[in-house]
This record gives sequence, structure tokens and C-alpha cells, in this order.
Amino acid sequence: MRTDRPGSSSRPAGSPGHAVVIGGGIAGLAAAHRLLGEGVRVTLLEAGPRLGGKLYAGELAGAPVDLGAESMLARRPEAVALAEAVGLGASVQAPATATAHLWTRGALRPMPRGHVMGVPGDLGPLAASGVLSAEGLARIEAERTLAPTEIGEDVAVGEYVAARLGREVVDRLVEPLLGGVYAGDAYRISMRAAVPQLFEAARTHALLGDGVRELQRRAEAAPQPPGPVFAGIDGGIGRLPLAVAEACRAAGARLVTGAPVREVLRTADGWRVVAGAEAIGADAVILATPAGAAARLLDGLVPTAAAELRGVEYASMALITMAFRRRDLPAAVSGGGASGFLVPPVDGRTIKASTFSSNKWAWAAADPELFLLRTSVGRYADESILLREDGELVDVSLADLGEAVGLAARPVASIVTRWDGGLPQYPVGHLDRVARIRGAVAALPGLAVCGAVYDGVGIPACIASAGRAADTVIAALGARTAPLAPTTDQRTGQ
Repeated sequence: MRTDRPGSSSRPAGSPGHAVVIGGGIAGLAAAHRLLGEGVRVTLLEAGPRLGGKLYAGELAGAPVDLGAESMLARRPEAVALAEAVGLGASVQAPATATAHLWTRGALRPMPRGHVMGVPGDLGPLAASGVLSAEGLARIEAERTLAPTEIGEDVAVGEYVAARLGREVVDRLVEPLLGGVYAGDAYRISMRAAVPQLFEAARTHALLGDGVRELQRRAEAAPQPPGPVFAGIDGGIGRLPLAVAEACRAAGARLVTGAPVREVLRTADGWRVVAGAEAIGADAVILATPAGAAARLLDGLVPTAAAELRGVEYASMALITMAFRRRDLPAAVSGGGASGFLVPPVDGRTIKASTFSSNKWAWAAADPELFLLRTSVGRYADESILLREDGELVDVSLADLGEAVGLAARPVASIVTRWDGGLPQYPVGHLDRVARIRGAVAALPGLAVCGAVYDGVGIPACIASAGRAADTVIAALGARTAPLAPTTDQRTGQ
């Protein structure tokens, strides 16, 4: 390995400088891409054997599959813009179907429309769906008899919604939707951090139902951007980090896997990053790692930030991806009408969701004889299922699928992907914790943090977090805007 002189950034005169990005998930890669666009020299160090983090492209029975995240919120611009910047714009793909169900109260029931993260505004579709009992529907109506509830600076989503509309709304609607994002407990998750629009509605309306209806009226009146709410990428969302990595390499970045960082040190003229036997001098450092790794590296630099990061809890989960012969599946699965279903924890099932991938994504249906399907298991504080062997996870998934949709076939191939400590939890007060971390880190110019811990666990949120960290570093370096690959011919403007 090449070893820079300890403490030296090897910065040529007039250069914007050299930044080391620690962590090769989508946040770290997006931060590197942004820095390179401003002329900053970049070294990216990833402890594991591959880049991409929880965006993971794989193959099953000869077909491409996503073994991690499989879609991105397209109404936020960051992920789509990054895909376009690295040549995947034409591959961004809307779901072939977005018709989802809830497996609850003994049946598959249509996901009712007219809600904000499960909190209903329109009771008509909810009543027709059969998701709630008559008592649960009556409890929603009873909100009009309640005095306003003090919300304060933050509140747990489940706690507040249950107090206003009843536990059934939380247990059968909010919990499976929010749990699908965070694998968490709705009764602990911060409303201010996880559903900020709902938090504002609750603060400004005496009745939560009125606040939700106001949000819906605004959404209907506002011009809607073109395109789908959610999107994937032809061949799998796992292609995105690989394309970003290639774009970074083409722009001169050095990307190193299998390089766990042991130490980050402040020096007289910058930073020194120690990874294995290599000591790398830098003018700036971005930590794009999970909370535990960031805490370890910040211990000697910013102990207050390290202490805050150690308080971040994570949920573990596993994805069970299976390939079936299409002819062996019941019409409820392969008929093409449904993208899958969510499962409320209150129903006591093992799986928490199933995605009918070959219905949802056109690219996953390329082989007319093969059908791809996946389930997920594991929730915060309810992870005992993850102690089972891979084969057992396939079997329990098949048992639940048999009850839910009548599936009796065995897969021709399967793969279990475990994400231990995969999803950071956002409890009440999370945004204040993030502010304290960033405030402490800001005391050291040229140092920044980003990733799912801070601004949201979705792909666009992680990319936005990376952009914020990169801009902080660029400002500290005094970097000049100097795109390496202009999109127009500078002579003709075309």
C-alpha cells in the first residue's frame, strides 16, 4: 500500500485539497461524487469487501435481484438526480403496480387510501377496507369529543396517534407502514423526525383528523411533479452505488475496500487517517459510517459527539428472496395485480412484509417462467427470529405465505440476506441529538458526518445528508466550483 507522509495531505499549490471519506455506502459514495464535482481529490475507505452498503445488487436463479433496498422515493429529487448524473437516468423505472395490501384480521385487505403514514383523513376507504373493526372506526370519530393534546417539542408517533384516534389505527395502519421504513416501534419513533408533516399538522390543529385532511387538501391543490412517487432502477436499485463508484473512479477518486479505519487524528496542517498499515494525509474527513463506528473514530476528537452516537440504537432484519416457477404459484401472487403486502405486528405473524417483485418491477419479470418474491423478518426489540438458520427463515416465510395467499410451492432457489444492526432508530428527541452531534463536530473545521443516522433512512435522505457534509467540507477547504465533466460543450454551449 502507498503511504502518505503522516500529517501531510500532499496538496498541490492551488488545489482545493484532498478529502478522505470513510464509509462506502450510498452516503459515502454520494459525498465523494459531490466533492469530486468541486475539484476535491478523494480517497474513499470502506471496511467491508464491497461498496454500496444496504444497496446490494445480486443474482438468484440467473435473474438480477435486489438484496437490500429495492426502491427510492422519487418525489424527492436527490436520488433520481444522482442516478441521472451517473448515467442511469434512462434506467429509472416506475413500479409496474403499486397496489399493496395489509394482511390483517385474518385476510388480505386493500391498503386504504386517504391517509398520511397510516393516519386516516378519509374514513370511507378505511371503512370499506375492513382493516379496522367497527369499534376502531368509532374511536376515530370520537376524536371530536376530546380536548386538544399538548404535543411539546416532540412526541412518539404511536403515543400521540393512539391518544387521539385509538390504538387500532396505530397497530393496524401506522405500525406496519412506519415499521416498513425503520423496522421500529411506532410507539417509540419520533413524529418530528420520521413524519414531520404530521408533526406540524398536530401542532397547528386541535383535531389530528382535521390536520390530516388539511395536508391532503394542500397536496391535491399543489401541482404534482411528473413521474411516480416511488421508483426503482432497471436491473435493481443496487446498480446505483456501483454506477456512482465508477463515476468517482473515472473522476480520479481512489476507492478502497477491505480497509477498516483504525484512527482519525488532527494534525498541524490537516488530518491523518490510519487504515491498516497505511497513514493517509488529508485536508478534510467525512465520516459516512454507522453510529458505532463513527463514535469509535470520534472518541479522541469530539468525545461529546461520540457519546451521543453511542446512544443510537439499531434494528436488525433479514430479507428472504425466493425464485419460483411461475406455473406453481396461486393467482393471488402471480396474477399481476398486487405488489405485495404488509403485516401488522399485532397479528402475531413472523414475516412483516412480502414484495411480489416480478409484479412490482418489469425488469424482475423478464423471464416468463420465473417469479421473484421476497419477505422480510425482524423488528426492533423483536429479533429472536434472526437466530434461526437460513433454511428455517425460508420455511417460516413459506408458512406465512401459505396462510396469506395460499402459496404451496417450494422455491427453486432462495437466498437470505441479513442486515445486523441495519436500521438506526429515531426515538423522541432524535433531531436534538443530531443537532448536538453536528454542533460538536463543527468545532473542527474540515470534519463532517453523514448517513442514515442523521437525516432519514431513505436513499434520497442519505444522499441529501451526504451533500450537506460535502458542502461543509467544501466550504472549509475554500474549494472553487470546477466540474470535471461539464454536461455542455464549452465552445458551443450545446
